[in-house]
Amino acid sequence: MLACLLRFVYTSFLRHWLKWLLRQATGKCELQRICSGYKHGAARTTKAEYSLQSSKNKVLRNALTAERTNLPQCVDQIMTEKNVKPQKDPLFKDSLHTCLLQITGYSQLYVGVEELRKEAFSSDNPAHESMLPKLWDLLMPSVKLESRITKQWGDIGFQGDDPKTDFRGMGLLGLINLIFFSENYTEEARQVLSHANHPKLGYSYAIVGINLTEMAYSLLKCGALKPHFYNTVVGSPELQHFHQLYCFLAYEFDKFWLSEEPESIMLFNEYREKFHKKVQLCLTDPAVCLTLRAEN
Repeated sequence: MLACLLRFVYTSFLRHWLKWLLRQATGKCELQRICSGYKHGAARTTKAEYSLQSSKNKVLRNALTAERTNLPQCVDQIMTEKNVKPQKDPLFKDSLHTCLLQITGYSQLYVGVEELRKEAFSSDNPAHESMLPKLWDLLMPSVKLESRITKQWGDIGFQGDDPKTDFRGMGLLGLINLIFFSENYTEEARQVLSHANHPKLGYSYAIVGINLTEMAYSLLKCGALKPHFYNTVVGSPELQHFHQLYCFLAYEFDKFWLSEEPESIMLFNEYREKFHKKVQLCLTDPAVCLTLRAEN
C-alpha cells in the first residue's frame, strides 16, 4: 500500500519537477538524456517507452501507436515540441527513431502472431496441408510417410492419427513454429526429437513444441519479451524473430528436461512451469538475449 502511494506521489508530482530541474541543469529534455546516456538496446528503449507513456503531451504519447511510415514525422514533431536542435544534438533523431521502431514494432509483432494463432488449420487449404508432409520430411528424412492420416505421426510426438486436431489451441502458429525450427535448425531439431523418443526421459515432441508456442505467445502478450527483442533486433521485430525465440525455447527446454530427469511424463506441467519461471527470470536481466546457441 505504501509503495503504491509513493509511486503515485512520484508519478503525479515529483517526476514532473525532477524532469524540470534536470532540463535546467543539463539543457536536455528527458528523451535526450535517455538517448545520449544509454547504448542501443533494452535499457535505452525501455526508458524511452516509459518516458513517452508518462508524458502529458499528446504528440509524445501518440508516437507509441504510430504507423512505421509515420515515425520520421513523429520524431520531427517530438523534436519541435521539446525544442531539440539537431545542430546541438545530431545523434538524437536517429536514436529516437530506432527506439520508436522497436516500440511500435513490438505491438505490430503481437498483432501478426495473434493472427496466426487465431487461424485454424484447414484440411481444405492446400497451403496448410502441404506443411504437414514438409514437417515430416524435415524430421524423418529416411522414413516414408505412408499416408496423410496414420499412426506414424506419433513418432514425432502428435497425439493421434491426424495432427490437425493438435493445433486447436495455437492454430497455425504452432505448426509454423515446428517447421521453422526444423527448417532453420535441422540438426538441432532432429537431436531434440531423438531425446524426446528416449525410452525413459522421452516426451511428445510435437505436443510439447505446441505447448512452448503457447509459452512464447503468452510472454509476448504480457510484454515480457520486450527486453529480448530490444536487445537483439536493431529495428522493428518481425515474425521471424518470434520464430527464432521459439527455437531457443524448444532447444533449451529439451536440455532442461534431460538435466532435471523427471520420473514421469505425468509431471510435465510441473517442470514446464519451472522452466517458464526460469525464462521469466532471464527476461528480468536488461541485457537478456535469448538466442539459440547450439553446442558442438
